[in-house]
Amino acid sequence: MDHPLRARKTESRATDTRSPSPQPPQPRSDKESFYVPSAGGARPTAIYAKGDSQHKHRGRQTVWDRLGGGLNLGKGETRVLLGLTLLGAVVRFWHIDRPTSVVFDEVHFGGFANKYIQARFFMDVHPPLAKLLITLVAWLSGFKGGSFDFKDIGAEYETAHVPYIAMRMLPATFGLALIPLSYLTLRALQTRPTTALLGALFIMFDNGFITQSRFILLDSPLIFFTALSIFFWIGFSNENEVPRDRTGRVGPFSRRWWVWLSLTGLSLGAVFSCKWVGLFTIATVGVLTIVQLWGLLGDLRVPMPLLARHFMARAICLIGIPITFYLWIFAVHFAILRNSGEGDGFMSSEFQHTLDGHGMEDTFADVMVGSHITLRHLNTQGGYLHSHPHTYPGGSKRSFISASSNSKKRKLIKSHSTEQQVTLYPHRDDNNVWLILNSTKNPDVNDPETHSPPTPIMDRQTVVLHHISTNKKLHSHDVRAPITEVDYQNEVSAYGFDGFEGDANDHFQVEIDQLHTDTKGASDAGKRVQTLRTRFRLRHLLTGCYLFSHKTKLPDWGFEQQEVTCNKNPSKENSIWFIETNEHAALPSTSRKVNYRRPGFFAKFWELQVVMWQTNAGLTDRHAYDSRPNAWPLLRRGINFWVKDHRQIYLIGNPFVWWSSTLAVLAYLGTRALLILRAQRGFQDFGHSTVVFYDQLGAFLVLGWFLHYFPFYLMSRQLFLHHYFPALYFAVLLSACGFDLATSALKPRIRLQAALVVIVLTLASWWYFSPLTYAGVWTRGQCESAKWLKNWDFSCADFHVTKAEYYPSHLPEIDPLNPLPAAATATITEAVAPGQNAFHVEEPKAPKSSEIPLKETDDVDVVVESTIAADPRQVKDDVGAVPAAPGATTAVEPAPEIVVEKVVEKERYEESGGDEEEDAEFAAMAARMRVKQEERLAEGKAQAAEVEAAKGKKKAAAAEAPRRKKVPVVVEPEEEEEDAELEAEVEKVVAAEEEEEEVDPVPGRLRIVDDEEEEEE
Repeated sequence: MDHPLRARKTESRATDTRSPSPQPPQPRSDKESFYVPSAGGARPTAIYAKGDSQHKHRGRQTVWDRLGGGLNLGKGETRVLLGLTLLGAVVRFWHIDRPTSVVFDEVHFGGFANKYIQARFFMDVHPPLAKLLITLVAWLSGFKGGSFDFKDIGAEYETAHVPYIAMRMLPATFGLALIPLSYLTLRALQTRPTTALLGALFIMFDNGFITQSRFILLDSPLIFFTALSIFFWIGFSNENEVPRDRTGRVGPFSRRWWVWLSLTGLSLGAVFSCKWVGLFTIATVGVLTIVQLWGLLGDLRVPMPLLARHFMARAICLIGIPITFYLWIFAVHFAILRNSGEGDGFMSSEFQHTLDGHGMEDTFADVMVGSHITLRHLNTQGGYLHSHPHTYPGGSKRSFISASSNSKKRKLIKSHSTEQQVTLYPHRDDNNVWLILNSTKNPDVNDPETHSPPTPIMDRQTVVLHHISTNKKLHSHDVRAPITEVDYQNEVSAYGFDGFEGDANDHFQVEIDQLHTDTKGASDAGKRVQTLRTRFRLRHLLTGCYLFSHKTKLPDWGFEQQEVTCNKNPSKENSIWFIETNEHAALPSTSRKVNYRRPGFFAKFWELQVVMWQTNAGLTDRHAYDSRPNAWPLLRRGINFWVKDHRQIYLIGNPFVWWSSTLAVLAYLGTRALLILRAQRGFQDFGHSTVVFYDQLGAFLVLGWFLHYFPFYLMSRQLFLHHYFPALYFAVLLSACGFDLATSALKPRIRLQAALVVIVLTLASWWYFSPLTYAGVWTRGQCESAKWLKNWDFSCADFHVTKAEYYPSHLPEIDPLNPLPAAATATITEAVAPGQNAFHVEEPKAPKSSEIPLKETDDVDVVVESTIAADPRQVKDDVGAVPAAPGATTAVEPAPEIVVEKVVEKERYEESGGDEEEDAEFAAMAARMRVKQEERLAEGKAQAAEVEAAKGKKKAAAAEAPRRKKVPVVVEPEEEEEDAELEAEVEKVVAAEEEEEEVDPVPGRLRIVDDEEEEEE
């Protein structure tokens, strides 16, 4: 038989050069099966049908046969699935309690669970399904909420009794379920059991999938529902290819057919309800559905009514069910978050009015001169026009502008005023209340606030806004705005003082906007200002600018509230305001009142979708560990999740798995291009069933990879490595299918051996990077050697030098005997925190190093050593050298050994002053120590000289004796032994004296070294 990729060249040009259908390939029968030997040792036969799934296994249907969907699994494969699940549980749940503190985005998603339990409204850019599941687990585990806010990475869970292990086990369970699901998916694609096993092990031992599934994050549920949707779609496609029998039990429109199709739609709704990137999965299934319907349209055997039934069935299940599920999830979301919370400011006033604690009493409809009002900005939802008794920072502000000659010249920008700030504040407050007055005072009205009948505010009327709590007026002048420093935006402030009636800079003209004004509820809202209904602009009369706000935040001096300016050329939407509350003392209680219209579910739902979209699109700021899509397939950069206690969590994939999957994608694209070129030259490659099978298989998986990967190139928002995981799933399955193709011509034993080699490489790569996955023990050297790519920026400096330092032994207590007096102790600059205090050693307070006395006549250097060692005997006799203990560390925590040295130069000390009494005391002590050491040294040298003299006399006598007596002089052995003992004793004394000069074994003592001895050393 000819090789499938070596088709013979025919005389005529190939006629079928169409692109392959991305549909799952047809079932194949030439597959091996896992099996369990029978009692007699014979191998049972596993039969696989080509078109239908009603085959009998050993005379009866198995559970997989009854499920349908092309899952023709043997009995042994059930045990394989069980083994994969058990092994995967070990890999996913191993030390899931580590670390015991908040990791990366657990700050957000753990915090959302906390808010769900407290029923406080929040705004997130992701749909709520995965967050609701995490909240359910937390609630069932006894978490009451409020006791822990998840705000800081590294905050400890255990001290607050947070059930973080149970909360982490939910994503881990989804990650575990992904392993057998990948096996079943590959088997449904009609690959060999060996191939399916290999693909499942790739998923199991990928460090990226493991890390992302072990923490309170949304990606693990997202990937699971993505894989589940694809699995159900493959099962439906297989069931759709089975011819319908007379009883209608199998084939199109059978009960199994409807179940697989409905489950596909339900899974699509779930993946879309976890994150919006689930739209890519919907797009994948949508493209495949269009291809199916297109094929039915071209089949003349299918009548049009039947084609319409196929279309309607897919529309109901693949469009209607996902949308219904998505709406239902948000209904649950709104039902739980019934209280006002931190997310109120993102939503409209009408939306906020539906939340408990943010409702508003009915307010007067007609706005009058003398009314107490609150103004809201319409477009940004930034909040209320607000002022507080804090001023703008004054003074000139200079900036540098590059000249054409590349030199820099200085330009002076007009200084800001020091007048009172005016901002937008998102919460209700007394500082939001303004008194609206006419710009010209009516002599017949003494007090506009109580005058009856009050005068309404009309269109084009000039008004003054008086801030009640600070007794200042809304003001603008020709001074640049505090943040938006452009010529067409002026500063808006609150200005005034006692006895000052104001000036023309306080005058604003009301211009009612007819387009945005709601005239349905009040027909005169377009002529006179009415609460909640009238939308208007405020134009400054002198400068012609409009009261304006945008999403720019003020810095800390403005409490990060939203900037308000007076813009001469504003966008219309950002210059529209309306009045939310209106009170006037002269209006009778029977006057017409208004309130917000309570929006229904669909209005709230649509508003939240718009806010989520706008907020998501606005996430354009750079992050320390963000990355772009071109870096993902090659695993060029990861994400640092957590660093603490000399351990680290770093999101990085299994390099072998990632690079193999990328190679598989490139190999398919290259092979497909080659087949197209060969078909153009007349080769009949697509006439072989094997080529067609693997071509359709690759096209299906590459389509899923493409639609889950390339849309990220169109996004300008923050992107991270974990955004590639859904696409990676398809690429990993493709790499397993590539192995299936590469070993298709091999014998089963050789194929199994090849699979074992690949599995060993996968395990080795997983184990090598596992310390970054499980926050395990790793040395600095191992970390440095693991940086295969320069962009892998996990921090090796945070690891210990040796593994022994991760297991410090009990530190011996420091002997506090013979402590130095306060005057003899020098200040030691702490090099490692927390220093000596961590060992509970109380020592006298040390004076500053500049206070250590040295006389001009003392030609010495003072070297102060403070040593806290695990074993004082480890101190060497080298100058300033102390060996590190086995548990030495330089981290910001108690270390087994802390060694700090400080050399005080004589010239530096002479330039500074000190206490005269302490100087004298220290100098006297140093002199006594030096005299004592010199005396002991002289004594040792004298003893050595006596020994040398005695030896010389004996040698001289022995030399003279032969000349006198002519007989040899024999030195007795006893005398030689005495001489040797005496010489050894002298050497010990001298060595002891020298050692005592160099290092004192008692920590904290002083060592005095003169210049001559230092030169000798």
